[in-house]
Formats: sequence, C-alpha cells, structure tokens
Amino acid sequence: MPLASAALDVSGPRDYAFGWALVDVETSGLVARRDRVLSVAVVTLGPDGEQTGEFSTLLEPGCDPGPVHVHGLTAERLSGAPTFDQVAGRIGAMLQDRVLVAHNAQFDYDFLAHEFARARMWLPVSQRLCTLALNRRVDPPTGDLKLGTLAAHYGVRQLRAHDALDDTRVLAGVLRASLREAARLDLPLPLVACPPRQDPQFAPKPPKTACSFRNPGRLSPGGPLVQGMKIAMTGETATSRAELVGRSVAAGLNMMASVSRHTSALVTNDSSSGSAKARRAAAERVPIIDEYTFLRLLRDVRPGTPHTPTTATTTATPVPVPVPASIPPARAPQDAADTPAAVPLPMPAPAPTPPAKPAAPVRALAGRRVLVLGGTHPDAAAARARVVELGGAAAINLSASVTDVVLLTGGDADRRMRRISSLALPTYGVGWLDAPVIAPLPGLNDRREATHVLPRGGVIDLPDGKAAAARWTVTASWAQQTACEIDVVALVVDEDEQVSFDEDFVFYGAPENPGGTVRLLGDGPTEQTVSIDLATLPPAAHKVVVAASIDGPPTFGDVGAIQISAGPGTSAAPLVQATLDAATTERTMLLAEIYRRGPRWRLRAVGQGYDDGLGALARSYGVDVAE
Repeated sequence: MPLASAALDVSGPRDYAFGWALVDVETSGLVARRDRVLSVAVVTLGPDGEQTGEFSTLLEPGCDPGPVHVHGLTAERLSGAPTFDQVAGRIGAMLQDRVLVAHNAQFDYDFLAHEFARARMWLPVSQRLCTLALNRRVDPPTGDLKLGTLAAHYGVRQLRAHDALDDTRVLAGVLRASLREAARLDLPLPLVACPPRQDPQFAPKPPKTACSFRNPGRLSPGGPLVQGMKIAMTGETATSRAELVGRSVAAGLNMMASVSRHTSALVTNDSSSGSAKARRAAAERVPIIDEYTFLRLLRDVRPGTPHTPTTATTTATPVPVPVPASIPPARAPQDAADTPAAVPLPMPAPAPTPPAKPAAPVRALAGRRVLVLGGTHPDAAAARARVVELGGAAAINLSASVTDVVLLTGGDADRRMRRISSLALPTYGVGWLDAPVIAPLPGLNDRREATHVLPRGGVIDLPDGKAAAARWTVTASWAQQTACEIDVVALVVDEDEQVSFDEDFVFYGAPENPGGTVRLLGDGPTEQTVSIDLATLPPAAHKVVVAASIDGPPTFGDVGAIQISAGPGTSAAPLVQATLDAATTERTMLLAEIYRRGPRWRLRAVGQGYDDGLGALARSYGVDVAE
C-alpha cells in the first residue's frame, strides 16, 4: 500500500525537517530485557515527508510467542523466519542518521536496543520522537491517544491493527498530520536523546521478593524476632552474608540495605566500627546485636501480621487536604478524611467576590482549558488556582485544547501571543476570573468534561475493574521553554514510608524497579511518565510516591507550574489532572501519591516543594544514597 504524499507545512521559527525512520515491533511480552521481538517494520521518510524506503519481516524469537490473541503470531507462523541478528544489519542501515519514530517510542527503542545488544551490535539511533508524546502536546479533541484513534481523527486509513507494517504505514500518516498541527501551534518537538542515561550500578536486576509481613517494630531487649522485622547488617560475619540473608528471608524477616528510624535491629560484630550503618543505628537508637545472638534468635522467629488490604467499614467523600510544609516528605500524613469512596471529588466553593461584582457559578469554566500568561509567579499561581476553583483546567502550554487565555502583567509580550492571535483564541484580563462570561464553545468534547481536575492536596479514588487492572500512568509536564533539566522519580514505599530495598527508587539511572512494576518513561525534554502496575505490586507496597527534582541552581519558582495527568495505560485519555505551583526556592517537589486505602487505590495531587535536593529526598524514604 503506497503512502499518500503530503508536504509538511513547517512555516514557523522551528525546523521540523528531519530524516525519519518509523518503527513498529510486535513482541512476546512487555519487558524488553526478557521478551523478544516477533516482527519488525521500518518505513523511512525524507525531510519533506516523502517515503524513501520500507522493510518488514517476521522473526524467529527462540521462545514462546506470548499473547497470540493480540498479535496473531503463532509459533507455526514464525517457524522458518530469520532471527534478529540476521536482519540487524539491514535495520541498522535504515535507522542510521535518522530520528527513530514510534507510538510509545521508548517501548520500541528499548526492545530494539536489547535485540541489537544480543546480536552484539550497537543500535545506531541518536534521537527518537514519540508520536504519543507529540500528540499529548498537541492535545487533539479525541477520546484517547491510541494510534487507531489518532488515525481516524487525522483521516489516515488503517487496515490491520497490530500488524507491524500496516501500523508503521499508519504511523507515517499520523506523524505528518501531527507535525502540521505542531507547526500550526508553534510547538517544539519532544525529541529525546538516545540512548537514555544508564548507570550500570542501577541496571534492573532479577525481581526481589518483598517481605510478606508488616513491620512489628523494634527488637525488645531479651525479646524474640518477629516476622516482618526490618534487619540490617554491617561488617564482617563468620557466616557468609548470603547464607545469613537467605535464612533470614526464609524466616520472614525484611532484610534492609540501610538503617533508618524504622529498622528493628542492626546485626554487627563490631558496634564501634564507625560504619555508616552503625553511626545511623546509634543516632536513631536502633537495637544492636551480634551475629551469635542473631543466629540464636533466628531459630525461633515468631509469627507476624501479613500484609493484607483492610476492608472498608465507612464510606466518605475524599476531601482536599494540603500537606504541611514543615513535615519532611517521608513523614507526610494521610488526609484526615481518608476513607474509601467511589464518589468523585467535589470542587471547592469559589472565593468570595466583592458585592459589586456578580458571583461566578462554581462550575463556570467546566470543560474549558485556560492558559495564563505573564505576571509574577505568585500572581500566575493564584490565577491558575482560581481557574480550578471554577471547574476549569489550568494549562501551562499552548495546545489545541486551550479554549481561553488570561493575560496578566506582561502577558501580551509572550512569544506565544502571535499564535494565539492567529488561532483567534479569546483573551481576557485577570478580572475576568472574578465572574467569567464565556461564549459556548462549539465541539467541546466529552473528554475534557470527563477529566477530574484536582486542586493541590485533592484526593480521588481510582476506578475499579478494567481500568484498575491496566498499568496506571502519571505524566508530569512543564513549560516547553524550560531550560533547566528536571528529573521525575518514583519510590515504592511500605506503611512506614520506607523503601523495601534501594532498587525501589526509580530514577533516570535506574528507570525500572526489579519486579518491573514501576517504570520511568522518558517522553521528551519537558515531559516524563511513571508507569505503575497496580495489580502486581506486592502487598507490602503501600504507596508509590512520584516526585520531581531540578538539576543545578534553578528552582521551581523559575520553572513555574508542573502539570500532572493520570490514567490507565499510556495512550488513554487522562482521568485525573492537576496543575501544581510550588513557591519560589524549592528544588525538589512531591507531585503525586498513589496509595492503598483499604481494598482500593487512591491518587493525591500533592504539590509540596522542598529546598533540599534529590539525595535528601531519597534518603528520607530509606534509600541508601552516598553522601
């Protein structure tokens, strides 16, 4: 099927003219380090959007093909196909000196990188572009951002979904249309440098087994060990460390790599060694026992309390509760009214207005997305908060979904005003937010109405059923003109707000925890996503904390607002959205928490900043970070 020719309208200050290599892979599973590529297709385009090449093939993976009901590739169909190393050279030649393009590009890139590594070859890609991330910036009026949905929206014909070659041809049409929309909105492309940063020290390791029991507290003098106790070790031992750890885990103890205030006991034969663990144990007054005592106690470990979701006994509506700024991140309390409820979060009442001005309806801006330009950071933050009070969504970037623009002092000099004027978007002064008068917006789509807009501190129950079974994603994005580097991280913590092991700290150097339940996806220089498999998180995992940190001297006051959106799956429409403004000096910011409450999961939009850096944040959650 030939690709329809379409010249790219790139009339704007940015150059979108690249050589493109569009890729789609069908795989035996979802984990690149473990699963294999079953089929691959590559279509190359020139800077003008014209097709210059095409290649596709089935592959013999040497393993079970996995979900045949999804991709239709049985072992019989794959029998006799070439192995990846036999076609790697041809694929590499098509990728060379081009930008790799895919829908959810990190997935395809990671699988290709692992396959090239198995073939003892280097994947020749220096940049990639994700059409999913690009369309999150464009924000077209579609129910979701799946490839088939975007194809229908942009008028691209799709013949066979989950066929690698047809998906790649469809992707070419979606790319062309998306680039035209990006040019119309004057949006920078979310290009990602490849390969992603990877510290071998934090490379994903085989899954560790989380402890099945709750922490009963500290070892009492002369008392027994109890299943779930957190035990750390330091220094030389007569028994091999591997044997001690193995026996302890088998007995139901929780073996920790570092010492915190939640540690039940430290095992060491030299309490005066001066090791970091011994010093921390002394500072926190953690009980210290020697190896002989530990082995004796290990013979009779008492039963503990298993991790099991509690059954809800009351029903109440979640309410927004701000996190006190004086409480360290790892100690932030749950909200007072934290009881399960399926009722959506109600919007707070608007602030009182002067008697001379008419009061605005509580939901006056429902379904609308308002971009605030200009003003000081506090003024802009107050305006965005007012938008949310009125039921609207506060945008931080210009996109196809922006319906209104509020201009604060200096806003008319913003470089985006030229595009805003050409798009004929209505603009208002800040006084408009006291009692907004709006004209009906033709074609206001249901997707915006269905998204729950949370204020800072707002809490909402995540849905049950199919949505809860999907990998839940939390995407953080910030102003596209941001010059400093922002890193999004995630921590899987227990009921003590502590990681079970250091590898449950997911960050740019270790983008996946050992079990693969939490992953960090790099979608572009101003957008990153945390993907969480709620269905397979171990019972000990009480909460997943999503945070952001700035590298270098800038602060979140320089960056401005951070927008978070959450929903089931990477390409689903967001069900939850919040725009978070930190104050002025913070370099680390808690964005969101997904946590258990009884048998359900909840999401809280936190928006709490801290002056300390990423290392201090990680240590507060029990991660052993070198000074």
